[in-house]
Amino acid sequence: MAEVRLIPCLSDNYAVLVHEGDETVLVDAPEAGPIRAALDETGWRLTTVLITHHHTDHVQAIDDVKGDATVVGPAGEADRIRGLDRTIADGETFTLGPLTVQAIQTPGHTSAPLSYVMPEEGIAFTADTLFVMGCGRLFEGDAATMWRSLQALRAALPDDTAIYCGHEYTLTNARYAHERLPNDAAVAERLKVVEAARERGEPTVPTTMAAERSTNPFLRADEPAVADALGMAGADPIEVFAELRRGRDNF
Repeated sequence: MAEVRLIPCLSDNYAVLVHEGDETVLVDAPEAGPIRAALDETGWRLTTVLITHHHTDHVQAIDDVKGDATVVGPAGEADRIRGLDRTIADGETFTLGPLTVQAIQTPGHTSAPLSYVMPEEGIAFTADTLFVMGCGRLFEGDAATMWRSLQALRAALPDDTAIYCGHEYTLTNARYAHERLPNDAAVAERLKVVEAARERGEPTVPTTMAAERSTNPFLRADEPAVADALGMAGADPIEVFAELRRGRDNF
């Protein structure tokens, strides 16, 4: 099995290293210093950089860390990501050394980002689409687009998938989820767990799809109990999702 190293960067970003055999994959490049330090500590030689989307805080350290690694990113955003050596399309499966990777286009936060799944390793990288107990802001898509992306991830990822997202937003997400779903026991309990972890200075990433299915309100917009809690009984899930996202934007 692959070794995985979570790398805190900037104020709240995460990069991730995945190592197996002679292959070392970096997922996103927010800040050179912490990434270089992790590579030095492990002794791993970077072979591939996987980019999820074009935002500066995910790509700005590419040139500083890549060396002779191959930089791979979404075909749909290639014109906005400097330094890509290879582009990947939605639904494409490819190999990086011993690692098999599947790409799922998950628009909403940006126009054509990719989430990457390593099914044999049981891990996925959802960047700024699916967060722990949250989802990304709708910068380049609408509520319907993001809801479809979250449904695609929910359908594709088994419950035991370890999910690495791009930011440590969980404490705010958990507090928001509890405010909107005050009678949800699973959300209330998870808020306590998250508060304790952050008090200890521990990351809340990775999460699992099972945990998100049960406590992430954005993944649950089609549940009658969520609509009821928002005073939207019988509403279309897209409308429920849109209301949740509007509330989170202002929380």
